[in-house]
Amino acid sequence: MSTSTGQAPLQVVVMGVSGTGKSTVAAALRDRLGWGFVEGDDLHPASNVTKMAHGTPLTDEDRWPWLDRVRAAMVERSGAGEHTVVTCSALRRAYRDRLRQDLPGVFFLLLDAPFDVLEPRVAGRADHFMPSSLLRSQVDTLETLEGDEDGAVVDVTAAPEVVQDEAEGAVRRRLER
Repeated sequence: MSTSTGQAPLQVVVMGVSGTGKSTVAAALRDRLGWGFVEGDDLHPASNVTKMAHGTPLTDEDRWPWLDRVRAAMVERSGAGEHTVVTCSALRRAYRDRLRQDLPGVFFLLLDAPFDVLEPRVAGRADHFMPSSLLRSQVDTLETLEGDEDGAVVDVTAAPEVVQDEAEGAVRRRLER
């Protein structure tokens, strides 16, 4: 189904390593734009959550079923004509390619900050399954957006309101195209 402009509904993937504020920024976008929301972490198989909770990085084989679940949620929302905000680390180009495969209107919003900013954030979280020991492996795995990928990068070292404003601005600019 298409939006009133004839374009596919936008599926915004808020991506990045742990500690960048994916869930916070995505929730702000959901509230500000009035769109649907999918928390990618909720789609991890239990085996992935257990692995990460024990400090074991996920392999590609672990990630493929999870990425397929995230993609299925976007396909469902797009098919229903809904713009959606989705959280998903989407660290590698291959993962992003899998998410957008045959799905028009996928926009990646990469949240970015230096390791020394993220490490204390992750270490200070008590309510998340991923320990801070896995942050380095995520940072090492991250492949930044390439020129042919539909997306934007938002620096998350600023105050939360500033980050949320920048994220919203990037999405609104994408909608205007």
